[in-house]
Amino acid sequence: MSAIDPNNNNKEKKKIIIDTDPGIDDTMAIFVALRSPEVEVIGLTTIFGNVYTTLATRNALHLLENAGRTDIPVAEGSHVTITAIQLDPAFAKNVGQIVVLGGAFFVNGNVNPAAEANIFGDPDAADIVFTSGADVLAVGINVTHQVILTDADRAVLASSNGKFAQYLCKVLEVYFSYHRDSYSMGGVYLHDPTALLAAVNPSLVTYTEGVVRVQTSGISRGLTILYNKQKRFGEVTEWSDKPTVKVAVTVDAPAVIKTVMERLMES
Repeated sequence: MSAIDPNNNNKEKKKIIIDTDPGIDDTMAIFVALRSPEVEVIGLTTIFGNVYTTLATRNALHLLENAGRTDIPVAEGSHVTITAIQLDPAFAKNVGQIVVLGGAFFVNGNVNPAAEANIFGDPDAADIVFTSGADVLAVGINVTHQVILTDADRAVLASSNGKFAQYLCKVLEVYFSYHRDSYSMGGVYLHDPTALLAAVNPSLVTYTEGVVRVQTSGISRGLTILYNKQKRFGEVTEWSDKPTVKVAVTVDAPAVIKTVMERLMES
């Protein structure tokens, strides 16, 4: 997830904070962000997910050290589930936009058929974010599963002199192996890099708008449900009078892959 500072104009770089739990595709996204002239990474925050929070912090510091960017601060997040925005209600209005990698809109999840991993990890907090009134763009796996880095792409990265490309090629086999076992595919989904580039260049995705709620318990815990407001319901429900968010529905996958490859190889 990345938050964009609202206090900029078209002539300035977007200031972004990357909330992360690195993670191989998180690593790729951070490296791409550091090589993106359109944005300035002003900080990393860490949270549990791929790994527990302390290790996420250690990994984030390690990545910045390898990138030669120890000037970028890292703030450690919660070690347990927490309703983030409830602690600072003004937060939702103090950021320009929140780009969330999360949800499995219209498709099966990747933790179980109902839920995507990031939302499943803290569905209560996710529901609060989606109903906070902030300018939220959700980039779910319905979109990121359209963006695939192939074995051939990995070979191109491995043959380049890019420092970031070489670093990633040392760890990508674990990610490719997971996708071979889980999806029987010869490539990997670029979840975090897609969400990051949607923040950098919003024209890479198209989106619909509506109210999003998250199922917080039961067999469908973590399920993200979009109400498109096509029907007006007469009764007052948990959906009534909630703010809308943007939900990505398509992505220019070739452009995302091209950008990721170029920025990693030019590092």
